Amino acid sequence: MVSLPPPLSRTLYRLQEQALKRPTFAYLGDLEHNQWLAREELESLQLQKLRALLAICLAHCPWHARRIRNSGIDPENLTWEDFRRLPTMTREDASRHGDEMVWREAPGGIYRYNTGGSSGEPLIFYFGRKRQAADAACRIRARRWWGVEPGDREVLLWGAPVELNRTDRLKTLRDRLCNQLLLNAFEMSEARMDAYLDQVEAYQPKVIYGYASSLALLAEHAEKRNRVPHLPQLKVVYATGEPLYPHQKEIIARVFAAPVAREYGARDAGLIALESPAGQLLVNSEWLIVEILDDKGNPVPDGESGEVVITNLASEAQPFIRYRTGDRARRSATPCRQGRGLEVLEEVEGRSTDFIVSPDGTVMHALALIYILREIPGVRRFKIIQQRPTQVEVLIVPEPDLWQDANLDTIRRGLRQRLGQEVAINIDLVGHIPAEKSGKYRYVVSEIQGTPHVETNR
Repeated sequence: MVSLPPPLSRTLYRLQEQALKRPTFAYLGDLEHNQWLAREELESLQLQKLRALLAICLAHCPWHARRIRNSGIDPENLTWEDFRRLPTMTREDASRHGDEMVWREAPGGIYRYNTGGSSGEPLIFYFGRKRQAADAACRIRARRWWGVEPGDREVLLWGAPVELNRTDRLKTLRDRLCNQLLLNAFEMSEARMDAYLDQVEAYQPKVIYGYASSLALLAEHAEKRNRVPHLPQLKVVYATGEPLYPHQKEIIARVFAAPVAREYGARDAGLIALESPAGQLLVNSEWLIVEILDDKGNPVPDGESGEVVITNLASEAQPFIRYRTGDRARRSATPCRQGRGLEVLEEVEGRSTDFIVSPDGTVMHALALIYILREIPGVRRFKIIQQRPTQVEVLIVPEPDLWQDANLDTIRRGLRQRLGQEVAINIDLVGHIPAEKSGKYRYVVSEIQGTPHVETNR
């Protein structure tokens, strides 16, 4: 498979960023230096950028300006105590009041974007060159932790349109010039995955990047086919877009013979954290303020679960300030083991829709049910959908040679032990489980609105 020499590809990428007036490499230089600042120095840098962002809001974003004035905050003399007086904002706020949030004359122009919509209606929002450059620079820095440079060959297992329009074709050309090979995560048939394994081996990437579920699906297929690709140059596999479960990480690492790292971000909130070779999820603290809050909006102690609330300091085109993501995570009390001042997340547990609620109101992590299905011989793939606390649907793709009808009773017993005996469990044996609209293959989906923010390790 054709690729450019990495130094040439790297040069072309730099020229592209210059032509688009994106300060990606200037930001990268700052990140390489600032990651080694002490935590207090990074917090001072955050506060400086936050003051500038709030000043932009007062001048150009009426909805945010009202929030700031109603809170009695002076951005020029802002303190952290002042900042926490600002009310949080929600996805509904961003959707309903987006026109009053957008700075349409932001330097470099603004660009319309939308979330994947896997948990409901997609959110339409705008970002500018600053946000694009900040995200790119943070990702490049993290790749460098693993010995990967811009222009090194990369395989992306990602959502891609089936029919390419002119813009898509131009992007495909740009990807190839930047030594990026895109494989469509929407098309994961067995024949297509056979072809993907051939393409990956022929391309010999230094990094593979994709949805956690899609990477695990490809790895499972490779092992089933006894078709383990030989990838001696591969430095790291980055899994993103959804929680990376332990069994997924194990099989991806085994099949691709490389470390597996997590990337945590959201299209609206930004690129939040990436895993280092020391196994820690490091926050991009220079550009993101991450709060972990309880149901009443108070910070939770380190190690305790709460909702992730994000302030993106590069989001001047449409500011996301104290934005409730709906994600659940825990902050770590252990600092970066390699000496960086960046904050550390202990675990990202997933969205509220990744949690299951029992009829008595107990909320449990998806893993509580996933492990039940994984223990059943003959279950090739599955998906659990909870419509309401007393009703669960289970889709199963059976393994013909191993499946036994007695498994149906075993699954029902196991699920009722977790959820309660009164829960109705409908099991359908199917030939295929399609991906979500976003291209992800989710194991557990809760359709219950307003899932309570309490949980158990039950």
